[in-house]
Amino acid sequence: MLILLGVGVIVVGFAVGLNPLLVVVIAAFTSGLLAHMTPLQVLAAFGHAYNENRFVSIAYLVVLPLVGTLERAGVREQAARIIARLRGVSAGRFLISYMVLRQLTTAIGLMSIAGQAQTIRPLVAPMAEAAAERANGPPAPETRAAIRAMSAATDNVAVFFSEDIFVALGSVLLMVGFLASAKIVMDPIRLSVWAIPSALAALAIHAVRLLLFDLRLARGAGPDAGGDAP
Repeated sequence: MLILLGVGVIVVGFAVGLNPLLVVVIAAFTSGLLAHMTPLQVLAAFGHAYNENRFVSIAYLVVLPLVGTLERAGVREQAARIIARLRGVSAGRFLISYMVLRQLTTAIGLMSIAGQAQTIRPLVAPMAEAAAERANGPPAPETRAAIRAMSAATDNVAVFFSEDIFVALGSVLLMVGFLASAKIVMDPIRLSVWAIPSALAALAIHAVRLLLFDLRLARGAGPDAGGDAP
């Protein structure tokens, strides 16, 4: 059980605000050394994990340059113009719609088709800002930052609470394997089914937060609410 001290290192490190990369490395070495691994074996495990998950580098080599090219071509402005033509759309209502779509696609394993780099920065956040501007006038820089943060949070909540619905996800198989090691036989489909109520609860709770966010945006709107976008 001593190898679980690495989890404690992560909790303490994040609580005191240390660099996340440094915390993860220290936690890995803590658990590895307590598991009687040599420092070189711990480094080899890092290299193996990186090599087995090379799609991370693909995101930097392909997705980010593509997003940058689209932004330079005006995709953010075009997305804002599209949402500005729609009537009765607020930032909160738009983000609720995005959350429903994100949960549905994540539940069937299509997590990579959207995300912070792929959709939030170039599309969702500008569209939410445009919806807020149409409803309440030009927002202040602080309000724009809050809308962008809420857009990013919506994607995070949607993915976190719906990814376990996909039965072939690594975390589901990890839980099945852990339970099996404790002599508890669990069908992966049962874990996936029981993830559905959590996803629905997350949708309901965050939808209420987004509607309250709309009310705060409306209360904050006024003749002095405008400002230049950062």
